[in-house]
Amino acid sequence: MKKLFLTVLGVVVVGAAGTAWIATHTPSSPFDNVTASAPSEDLIARGEYVARLGDCVACHTTPDGKAFAGGLEMGTPLGSIFTTNITPDPETGIGNYSLADFDRALRHGVAADGHRLYPAMPYPSYDKMTDGDIEALYAYFMEGVEPVSQANKPTEIEEPLNMRWPLALWNVVFTEGEVYQAKASEDGMWNRGAYLVQGPGHCGSCHTPRGPAMNEVALDESSPEYLSGALLDGWYAPSLRNDPNIGLGRWSEEDVYAYLKNGRNEHGVVFGSMVEAFNNSTQFMSDDDLMSIAHYLKSLPADPDYDGPVWAYDEATADDLSRDVADKVPGARTYAANCAFCHGRDGLGQNEWIPPLAGVSSMLAPEAESAINVTLNGSPRVIANGVPDSYRMPPYREHLSDAQMAEVLTYARSAWGNHGDAVSEEEVAALRSHTDPASIDVIILQMR
Repeated sequence: MKKLFLTVLGVVVVGAAGTAWIATHTPSSPFDNVTASAPSEDLIARGEYVARLGDCVACHTTPDGKAFAGGLEMGTPLGSIFTTNITPDPETGIGNYSLADFDRALRHGVAADGHRLYPAMPYPSYDKMTDGDIEALYAYFMEGVEPVSQANKPTEIEEPLNMRWPLALWNVVFTEGEVYQAKASEDGMWNRGAYLVQGPGHCGSCHTPRGPAMNEVALDESSPEYLSGALLDGWYAPSLRNDPNIGLGRWSEEDVYAYLKNGRNEHGVVFGSMVEAFNNSTQFMSDDDLMSIAHYLKSLPADPDYDGPVWAYDEATADDLSRDVADKVPGARTYAANCAFCHGRDGLGQNEWIPPLAGVSSMLAPEAESAINVTLNGSPRVIANGVPDSYRMPPYREHLSDAQMAEVLTYARSAWGNHGDAVSEEEVAALRSHTDPASIDVIILQMR
C-alpha cells in the first residue's frame, strides 16, 4: 500500500508536471564530469575492503551462485524482489556503468537507465559514504570482480504497485542526501565508528524499526529509536544501544570488538542473519575500525522505559532441573532432553563456544522470532579465518512439534531470571510455514 499512497500523494502534491519531472529527473553526482582512469592496485584493494565493510555479497549472491551475480529473493509486503547482478558483465551486470552511474545507484537509488531502486538496496545509508570510498568501490567492481553473465529476475510486485517513480518522493522524505558529516564535539574514533555504522555498514537497515512506508524511522543517534531493534525477515535484530536486556548494556567495548572480530564472546555467538555479516564482513575489518564501531555503539544511551527491569540470574531453574522435577513444568522435560547437554541446566552455555540462554536478548525481547527461527531451522555455520565452527545450532523442525517448540521456548524465555513473553503454537506454525532450513546455507565470498 505504501507505493499506492505515494502515487496518490505525488499526484495531489506536485501535479502532472511535477510528477513528470520526478519521473525523469536524474540526481547529480560529483563524478558527472569525471572520466575514470585505469585504477591502481592500491585503489582496487581499498575498494575490496570497502566491499567488505558494506557486506555487498550477502544480498547479491545466492548460496549456490557466483559472487555478486544476484538472484537472492527478498520478501516484501507487496511481493518478492530479487537482487541484481552487480558484476562487470556488460550485458546483464554493471559493466557499462560510468563512475557517475555507479554513484547514483549506490547513493541515490537510481539505476543507469533511470529507473528507481527499491530501498531494500540500503542507499539511505550508502548516501553517507565518502566520494573516496565510492571511487574505490567502483574500481574494485570494475577491475577486481569476475564478470558473470546472469540475467536479472523480474520482481513479483504486480501493477500498479510496481510503479517506481513514486520512490523519488520517498527519497525526498526518508533520506538525508548528504555525505556523513563529522561531529566536532566527538573524537576521531567516535566519528569513524559512526561513519562505518551509519554508512557502509548500514547497521540500521536491520537494527532500526521501520515506519508504515517501510522507512527506517531514524538514520543516526539523534533519535533514541536508531538501532533500537527491529523485526526483519523472520529474525529479531536486537538493540545495539546500551539497553541492558535487549541491547549491549552488559557488554564492554572489548566484548563488542570480540563479537565482531571472532563471531563470539562470553555473552553469545553470532547466529541467524548475523552469521553472514560476520563470515563475509566484520571479521575482515581492521582492528581500528572494529574498535571504532564498538566505541560508537557503546555511546548510545539505553531507553529504560522500553527495556524494562534489568535481568538478574536466578539459580532456581538449574536447581529444579537437577532435582528432576521437570515433568511438572511444561517444556522443561523437552529442554532437559534436547537442549541441556549443550546450553546447560544452568543456561550458561559452554564458555564462548556454545552460547548461554540465560540473559541473552533473544530470550528477553518481547519479539520471539529469533528464538523460534533458530530452533526451527538452526543457524549457519560460523567460519572464522577460513575454519568452520565445530559447533552449530541444528534445526529441530523435524524433531519437535509446534506445541513442543512453543512450550520449550516459553520455558527458556522464563527460566534463569529471563522475562521474555511466552511463545504460542500459532507463532511457531507461522514461521514454520514460510521458513526453510535451506535458508541457513552459508554464503562465503573468496576475495583476492
